[in-house]
Amino acid sequence: MERYSNDIPAPAPDFRGNDGSLVSALKTLLFFTVLMVTLPIGLYFASKAYVFEASMGMSNNDSYFYAAIVAVVAVHVVLALFVYVAWNEGSRQYREGKQD
Repeated sequence: MERYSNDIPAPAPDFRGNDGSLVSALKTLLFFTVLMVTLPIGLYFASKAYVFEASMGMSNNDSYFYAAIVAVVAVHVVLALFVYVAWNEGSRQYREGKQD
């Protein structure tokens, strides 16, 4: 089989322009993953020990219940922040790409 000069394969697509947005997205994801693990657990134990038992004088069983509510609220706040940041990051990249 003969090879002609017009059989040159097309160059591979250049994805280097997306590296910055990919790294940014991974950093955001990693940040919110760490926040999702540490914040609710930390708030659970801190609010149980310092707020509900020490400051308010609640019993051990009552403080478990209210500290769990604080942790669940913290999870929802982190999720809402993640959605907000991801939404704004995506729309910002869309606007920047649109101006090209």
